Amino acid sequence: MRPLLLLIAVALLFLALLWIVQRKLIYLPIDHDVPPARRVLAAAEEVRFRTADGLVLNGWHLQPGGEAWGTVVVFNGNAGHRGYRAPLAEALAEAGLAVLLWDYRGYGDNQGSPSEAGLRLDAEAAVGFVTGERGRSLQRVAYFGESLGAAVAVDLATRRRPGAVVLRSPFSSLADVARAHYPFLPVRLLLRDRFPSIDRIRGIGAPLLIVAGERDSIVPARSSRALFEAAAEPKRWVTIPGADHNDLDLLAGSRMIGEIVSFLRESLRPGSGRS
Repeated sequence: MRPLLLLIAVALLFLALLWIVQRKLIYLPIDHDVPPARRVLAAAEEVRFRTADGLVLNGWHLQPGGEAWGTVVVFNGNAGHRGYRAPLAEALAEAGLAVLLWDYRGYGDNQGSPSEAGLRLDAEAAVGFVTGERGRSLQRVAYFGESLGAAVAVDLATRRRPGAVVLRSPFSSLADVARAHYPFLPVRLLLRDRFPSIDRIRGIGAPLLIVAGERDSIVPARSSRALFEAAAEPKRWVTIPGADHNDLDLLAGSRMIGEIVSFLRESLRPGSGRS
């Protein structure tokens, strides 16, 4: 009986430790400084904006060579900082789109600690910068969410409907992804941040494009597909053959960029029926 009680005590201690440190396992910011924007993207401008709870977030705004026909707000995944998304921004700018790259609280050179509630405030501030200080109409703005950032974008779109939503490697919910990687843990009981995109996706009210890697080892393509199936029309599904989660093809590959630009030209064009 005593060994059994000891085993139960160890298991409970392990679960308690996971409860305490779980956000350090979910959010993986790079712990070195972000380089100056012009060192990474020659035409980028350093920008700052404030969240509703008083944090100042840093970002880069990239304007195309001519007049932009739309603006893309990028919602990063759970690792790295905005500098890692520079190839994506550069490719979109070459297609005539303005791009806002920015970091969540606790990422890059930003203060604070990330959480689902905190990222919600950060997302509001980022889009508020584009529509407020830069004067862009939401109908000409697209949200681009990558992995965890896809969940942030979906949540925001239910409250602030953009002209279009692009989700790259999105998951149905954080619990579903965690369960796929840790089937031996009671993840639904443990998770403090849940990002239940599948419960929110029908409320985005905007044209949707989902891009998934065929061999994604972090967010299984079936999780992205489940989210797609739950979404309302109009929607479009694109699979990138042979691509894993962090492959270049899913960062700024020509196939993915081509699909995104084509989709946004249809969704953000004047007279597209958006109101």
